[in-house]
Amino acid sequence: MKIRLIAILACSLLAVLPAKADGQRDFDWEIGAWDTQLKRLREPLSGKTNWVEYSGTSVVKPVMDKRANLVELDVQGPAGRITGVSLRLYEPARKQWTLNFANLANGEMTSPMRGSFQQGQGVFYGEDTLKGRTVAVRFLIIPVNGSQWRFEQAYSDDGGKTWETNWIAIDTRRKEQQ
Repeated sequence: MKIRLIAILACSLLAVLPAKADGQRDFDWEIGAWDTQLKRLREPLSGKTNWVEYSGTSVVKPVMDKRANLVELDVQGPAGRITGVSLRLYEPARKQWTLNFANLANGEMTSPMRGSFQQGQGVFYGEDTLKGRTVAVRFLIIPVNGSQWRFEQAYSDDGGKTWETNWIAIDTRRKEQQ
């Protein structure tokens, strides 16, 4: 009888505890419009340290019941304009997201990066092509505070032993949405 009572209590307790998050809602915080301050390294993996700066907006929209989202990036600066779209897809079997970015200037989509959020920070890895050679790419999504997030991309040409950051964006939620 005691074992049966313990089993019933354990099942009751499990029923009221929140389910462990599987990662499918990791980007819910980002839905909405953001002011974006972006800087990028003009010539990554060249040893040069000339950064160019842009400002503009990022708009994040949920699609497919928030199992995916679409990011529209539009920034301008002295070096020109960057417009792009990122489709982020949740992979339930892996409990990971893929980040798929297309620069509208050339209409090409980059290879997807895969990863997840761990301890509140997004970490994603993939490959990219730079001047005809394949390089490793890492993308970090880091909370700054309740209304700001940092998006940081880095390349590695030595298999991930060292990384050179080449893209930093600080997104600030628009005041009308706070």
